[in-house]
Amino acid sequence: MLNWLEKDLISLYKVSVNSLPAGYKTCIKKEIYLTQERKIQSQQSRGQTEKDSFRCELISFNEVLRLSRILAQKVKASGYMPDLIVAIGRGGYVPGRLVSDFLLFNDLTSMKIEHYSRAADMREEARIKFPIPVDITGKKILILDDVTDTGETLNLAVDYVLNLNPASVRTAVLQHKISSNFTPDFYAQKVLKWRWIIYPWARYEDLAGFAEKIIQNRTLDLSQIIAEFKHRYELDLKETELLKILSDLTERGELESTKQDNRKLWSIKK
Repeated sequence: MLNWLEKDLISLYKVSVNSLPAGYKTCIKKEIYLTQERKIQSQQSRGQTEKDSFRCELISFNEVLRLSRILAQKVKASGYMPDLIVAIGRGGYVPGRLVSDFLLFNDLTSMKIEHYSRAADMREEARIKFPIPVDITGKKILILDDVTDTGETLNLAVDYVLNLNPASVRTAVLQHKISSNFTPDFYAQKVLKWRWIIYPWARYEDLAGFAEKIIQNRTLDLSQIIAEFKHRYELDLKETELLKILSDLTERGELESTKQDNRKLWSIKK
């Protein structure tokens, strides 16, 4: 391995590699190879980080309440009064209850469709896990969810409900992303620029998933994980909240913690 002085001298005087002794040429070739390897590894790591990086937005309960009120007003103003509101679980449970409350409406049920797992990880395809538990033949239905992201969840929900012979079907969400391939009949807010929206009922779960994505095959301390949340997802998290999440993940056997130089470190448990 060349020392810094030898490297500087070669660079400064632009010495031809061919004019150097055989031992030096071997060292230079080895150094070039190692530098290229490190560059490739760095690019691969950076590429994976960029793939897993996107803007997130944390939505408060007060904002959910405000959007639910707006959504209920839009449904009411349209003149469409359903016989039954069907909330899509899990994201539509809370909005479904709030919207039915603002409409002074009693008949609320649910169905569960699985499309995303935690931390924005998408399943291969949306699927119905728990169907609607009541007969909806001849009834006017309002399907309600929190957001349109890809649109696959609502596409599946509408196709499924139409096969149950309702009188009519309408769809409603708190927030509609214009990038979605499905446009609902009602929405409280249009989202022009895509971002991952974290609702209060999924905050803990999503942050836990993002923490695992950040750590991956590394060993990190709390400050490093917080910095990665900011860099990758534009999220400013408090230490207390993140510590609780890391503690729970460790308890579940998904992470393991160690101590080094008075620092607590976390890594994925193998």
